Order: sequence, then structure tokens, then C-alpha cells
Amino acid sequence: MIIVAAAAIPVARSFSDAPRPAGLTGSALSSPCAVRVARPWCDIRLSADARAQLVVKALTQDEKLGLMAGDDLLGPLKAADDARFRAGTVHGVARLGIPELFMVDAGSMGVKQGPNTALAAGVSLAATFDTGAARRAAAVVADEAAHRGNDVVLGPAVDIMRTPKGGRTFEAYGEDPLLSSRMGVEWVKTVQKAGLMAEVKHFPANNQEANRYRVNAVIDQRALREVYLAPFEAAVRQGDAATVMCGYNLVNGRPSCSDRTVLGGILRKQWGFKGAVVSDWAMAAKNTDASVTNGLDLEMPVGAHYTPPLLRSVLNSKKITWGDVDQRLHARLRVMFAYGMFDKPKRAADGRPDYAGHGKTAQDLAEQGITLLKNSGGVLPLTTGTKVAVIGKAASQFRTGIGSMYVKPTAVTTPLQGITARAGAGNVTYNDGNDLNAAANAARNAQVVVVVAADARAEDADVSCLTLKCGAAKDTALGDQDALINAVTAANPSTVVVLQTGGPVLTPWAAKTKGIVQAWYAGQHGGAAIARVLYGDTDPGGRLPVTFPAAEKDAPAAGSSALHPGVNNTVTYREGVNVGYRHYDTGKITPAFPFGHGLSYTTFKLTGLKTGRTGVTVTVTNTGTRRGYAVPQLYLGLTAAKGAAQPPRQLKGFTKLALDPGRSTTVTFPLGARARAYWDTATSTWKTAPGCAKAMVGFSSRDLPLTGTVC
Repeated sequence: MIIVAAAAIPVARSFSDAPRPAGLTGSALSSPCAVRVARPWCDIRLSADARAQLVVKALTQDEKLGLMAGDDLLGPLKAADDARFRAGTVHGVARLGIPELFMVDAGSMGVKQGPNTALAAGVSLAATFDTGAARRAAAVVADEAAHRGNDVVLGPAVDIMRTPKGGRTFEAYGEDPLLSSRMGVEWVKTVQKAGLMAEVKHFPANNQEANRYRVNAVIDQRALREVYLAPFEAAVRQGDAATVMCGYNLVNGRPSCSDRTVLGGILRKQWGFKGAVVSDWAMAAKNTDASVTNGLDLEMPVGAHYTPPLLRSVLNSKKITWGDVDQRLHARLRVMFAYGMFDKPKRAADGRPDYAGHGKTAQDLAEQGITLLKNSGGVLPLTTGTKVAVIGKAASQFRTGIGSMYVKPTAVTTPLQGITARAGAGNVTYNDGNDLNAAANAARNAQVVVVVAADARAEDADVSCLTLKCGAAKDTALGDQDALINAVTAANPSTVVVLQTGGPVLTPWAAKTKGIVQAWYAGQHGGAAIARVLYGDTDPGGRLPVTFPAAEKDAPAAGSSALHPGVNNTVTYREGVNVGYRHYDTGKITPAFPFGHGLSYTTFKLTGLKTGRTGVTVTVTNTGTRRGYAVPQLYLGLTAAKGAAQPPRQLKGFTKLALDPGRSTTVTFPLGARARAYWDTATSTWKTAPGCAKAMVGFSSRDLPLTGTVC
């Protein structure tokens, strides 16, 4: 269920225009404008722009300065455990009927405000390769955020995974700008259709946690436009995002929250953004006057640079004007008018969403993201009655990422609980893996072994390496899981490894195992989802939104401190547009598992490739004996222009479909104007790549059996 604002007032699906309900008067509503006083900004016949201009004009100078920053430092610290708190509160002005603004950490993993439904991580949602899944996840978030009385949800995160060591890789949608864009747009649209405001983050290029408050990302303009800005541009121009969060880092020497070129030039002028720019929480704003003049509308969670004394100081020194302050306030109040905050009753924090229904959705979404990487000898799916040894501490834990996207679950099903319930009494033994000899003995006495391993990722730090030893350094109780897997596979080669990780990890033991299942951080009912996939109750629905390297030195941004984590607070994005699978393809590096890869319990065949200027068509047939999920993908190899080398292939289309045995369907990948475009740095414009493009269709970036030409 999605909570939609007040009964008779239409919700603004686009904040470009204020809602204008007919036949209603303010006095009939319990809202800021439902008062018998002269408030010209309550005239619903006026545009949101005009209404915001009127209320800004009515504010006193002290009131204006008091509205430039948030007012609650304690809330973000307590929100995870106590629903009375939230990530941010901005007090209003009762005299003028300006309501309070409530913000909540609520990305793809759920709503961080007391116990709520813990969804699978953002990278798992991306692994569904399904924009419909993004809509379903966002609907859960919107409903629970609304039932907690919020106005703004601080999500989605659409930061591109530049390095697999990224501490917050689990939050966002992986390494490809098209996949990230399409998932983010649907998430934003769904939240805003429910009457809340989405806040896409962390603008414009926030790609690591190491030294995150001071690091300067040096990025060429082509890579910035084609890779790192692309998901934000889509969220703004296609999703009509109401607010944008600027990040902690600097980009090309300029703080993200006071960069005139990016905030004023690209975001507002070129993309037409008319919403509010909000700082990330504490230490994102780096100054007062430049932030005001260059486009930061609101500092959160409280004022550090936007305090009344500091603002008065720069006003008195004429570094800013009252007109600058008015412009910042206008942007935020305009969005509040557009979303009916003056015309609707304040949402009641009743705390009564449909947790049972949301729990079922959470499990289904987790199943859709679980990715089968290896299945040798048909070890999977497991059959009922098989004697299974479940090994590893992570099997008995709820694994998730830590930070602003952590959600305290309303209920938990661990992998051990899920497998035990599905396997039936007497068919499962468990060993936590503390003693390698004991774990090996447990493995010998089982028909099949399921080792559950995990990493530990968190906000504010990148992982030190990609192994399952030091990669879990934040949770040393997990121990050396690579050694555990080696010991178990030596004792019983019929071993399946289930990975609960927030991003790519190394799999040096892959050849010794029969099966590898990437379950990501699978949410509160991830254990049940894992069990259903292992036993074939559902086809594994996921495909990799990130590339798994065969060795740490092969990974993007590896091998040089200048590339990551940086030298003297500076990180050089030397790879340009060759991010993710493009890096492996350009360098002719063989990954452990490529982008887009994922196996099914059935088989599929692609035939009948047809290419045209506006689209590529292909037929997909289920050639196996089971119903399963196919995820055909279109890649284009563009012809390089002078000064603009192209990677061998770029994702330009994807879809997900379920097919019964023997069934076929025809899929069309539309090609828009940007499909063959690149950013020309000489002219600072988008240009079409010259000549013809090679069209490649298949099931991963390295499995592309059909090729053609698009001219």
C-alpha cells in the first residue's frame, strides 16, 4: 500500500507545477493554509514559484536566516533504534504557516527510523536488472516513510562504483551508468508519485569513503558527463527529482556544495533543475558565502556555515546579498508548495504500515537479486531430503551494510533458519567454522555443503582488500573465510558457497567449488530467499551489476595510490570513461565473473537479430525444461572520434523476462539520441559518434553471441 497525501487534493507528480485543486477552500482543510488570516501565498490558483516568492517576501531577516539550516543534531544519531527521531528536521515559521520539514534516511534498503522493513541492498536491487523491482522497492520505502510522518526521503544513492573497495558500494546500483540511471529514475518516480520528495545523492561524483571529507576527485569532463553525472541527469530530467544532495568531496578542486559550474551551470541551467540542493550531513558545506552564491539551498543536519551569525557576517561584508538568501529560500519553499505541504494536513506518524506485505515484497526482491555465478555438475538446485551441512558464522547472522542506510529489521530470517526450514527436520547440520578441523569433519558427513561467507562494508571507510579475510576486517569475528572454504572443499568437493557481500570479492577457491551463489546483503528475509533459490523453488533472478576481478591488481583504480585512495587529498580518475567492465575490456583483462553474468536453472537461446537506427530486436527462447529468467543485454561498440577513444562495448539496453520451457518472445531495445553519443570536450557538447556502431546482444558483457551493425 502506498500512502497518498490528503483525500481531495491531487499530489504533484511533477514539482514543475503546483497542484491546483478546484472547488476547495483553505478553511475546509487542516493545513498551514487552513486559517482565516490573510496569506496571499495560500491562493492555490498561483504557481509554486509565485507562492514561494510571496512567502519569502513576508519573512523577516531573522526568520530568513533561521530557515537556512536544519535544527536537529540528535535525530540522526538515534533514528536507527527510535522511531521518534529522524535524519533531519527543519523548523518552520508558525506566524506565516511555513510547516516543519521532516527528512528520513530512506534509500533502496528501507527507512532508517526505528524498526522498519529491511530490504536487500541497492546493489542487490540493481542485480535484478528490472526497473519494475525498483518501483516495488521504492513503494515499500514511500509507504513506511509516510507512515513515519516524513516529507523527504534521502535517496536513492546513484553513485557509480569506481573501485570495488568502496565502503558504500552496497548502497547504489553498481558500475554502469545506464543501469544506475534506469533504476534510479524509477525509484524517484515511485516515491514522488506517493507524494513524498526524493533526494538523489551524492552529487556530483562521490565514489569512495577513504578521506571522504577532504578528497578532491580530479575527473576529465568527458568521464564526468558520460559516467558520473549520467544517473543524476536522468534522475533530474526523467525522474523530476525534487531535491539533490551534494556530497562531502571536492571535484576538480571545487567543493561539491559550492561549485558554481556544477550546481548553477549544469544542474540548474542545463538540466533545468528547479528543486532544492541540500548538503550531506555535517561537513559537506565547506564555506558560507560561496555556498550561498553558488547554489546550496539548505545545510544539514544543523548549521555550521549557515548559522545566523556567520550569514550576517558575510552579508555585512557584502560577500552575499539578501537577494542571494532569498534565492536559496525560494528554491526550497517552492518545492514544499509544489508537493502540497502548505495545502495538505501534516502526515501523521502512525507507525502502522503493512509490515507483513512489505516483508513478502522484501523476500521476493531478494530472490530477484540473488545471482548464480557457478553451478557445476548440476549441484543446484538441491533436492528435498539431501543431507546438508551449513558452515560459517555468517549463516546464523543478519548481514547488512552499516551507516546511514542501515535499517533495523522488523523480523529476521537467517540463511541457517531458511535452509533448515526448507530442508526439513534432520537434514541440516551446522558448524560455525571456528575450528577448521571440525568444519571439515562436518563437511565429510554431508552430501552437500553450503558455506555462507560475508564481507563487512560500512560508511566512512573503504575495505582494505577484496579477500574474505581482510575484507571482513570490520568484523574480525568472521575470521579467515577463504581458509574455511579451502578446508571444506578439500573435505567435500560438493560445496556451494553463498556470498553475502556488499560488492565484489575475490574467489580464489572458485575452481574447487561446485556452486557459487551471490546473495548480496539480502534484507531481513534474505535467509528464506536464499533457501528458495538453493532448492529451486524459484529461478535465481540476479545478474551481476558489478564485475568480479580474478585478482586484486586487475580491479579498476588498483595498483596506484594516486588512483585510490589518493595522494595529498587528491584522487586522479586516470581511467576516464573506462569504468567497471569497460576497464577489463579495454585492458583485455579476464575477470572472475563479468558484468551482466548470472546463470539460470534453465537455458536460453538468442536468434533473429535485427538492427536499425532506432532500435535493435532479438528473439529469446527458453530451450530448457524449467521456467526461468532471461536477461538479454545490448551493447554497442562505438567508433572513436578524434580525441575521444571508445571502450570496446557499452551497455545500451537490457530487459528481464520470465519464460516457460519452449516459449519465445521478441525483445526490442530502443536506441535514443544518447545511445551513440559522447561528450566532446572541445565544444562542451554531446556529439554522435562517427560511422557505424557494432551491436552485440547476449547474456553478459563477455557472452555476446549475436552481432550486427547500427548505422
